[in-house]
Amino acid sequence: MSEELSGTDNSTGYPAPEEEEEEEEEASESSWIQWFCSLEGHDFLVEVTEDFIKDTSNLYGLKSKFPCFNEAYYEILSGGIPDEDELQNEQYLELYQTCTDLYGLIHARFIQTPIGMTIMREKYLAGKFGICSRVLCERHNVLPIGMSNEFRTSRVKVYCPRCQEVYYPKDRNAEIDGAYFGSSFPHVLLQEFPFLYPLQTHNTYYPKICGFKVHNGRGVYAEKVVTKYRTDI
Repeated sequence: MSEELSGTDNSTGYPAPEEEEEEEEEASESSWIQWFCSLEGHDFLVEVTEDFIKDTSNLYGLKSKFPCFNEAYYEILSGGIPDEDELQNEQYLELYQTCTDLYGLIHARFIQTPIGMTIMREKYLAGKFGICSRVLCERHNVLPIGMSNEFRTSRVKVYCPRCQEVYYPKDRNAEIDGAYFGSSFPHVLLQEFPFLYPLQTHNTYYPKICGFKVHNGRGVYAEKVVTKYRTDI
């Protein structure tokens, strides 16, 4: 099942870079993907393989989301590092935004493949996504998660497998779109690698006064406030 693309000569229906041009590129020259993932604030991202992007089944449903899909697709696969003039050009910046979102949605699919999950697992174990901001989680590593699968809806958050709560990232990666990871990624990864589940018990904080637990964790004054509020309503 595949989508049709206008203006393409290949049998797959998707534009593909000229093989001859690819062979002529120097090995030392960075690709658009390498450049994009190396930008400041993109530490959460991984480099999606070109084979994955060229497989049309992995792109199903994406063409309808982008008016200039073909141009962005070419840029991701064939483009190099943009120069300063291009980064000042409004037309190129519009294409760049499309490339960013297209790559991000492809990225969300790639990190749920065996290869992608293996790469993300290593980043997680190395603490590349940060640690939980909850004190009782004792600096447990976190995983990136999106609150929505639709791009330009919300920024990326981080999920802690220990307390199973979602938090704002502490560092510069907070500006990445959450859809570039999707709402299911942490759970899929933990299902694939069960040994990643924390062995430590979930520590719960109990409010205390002079060593005695506060009733229901709220106290008498809080109960009076709630009672008064309900009465007023």
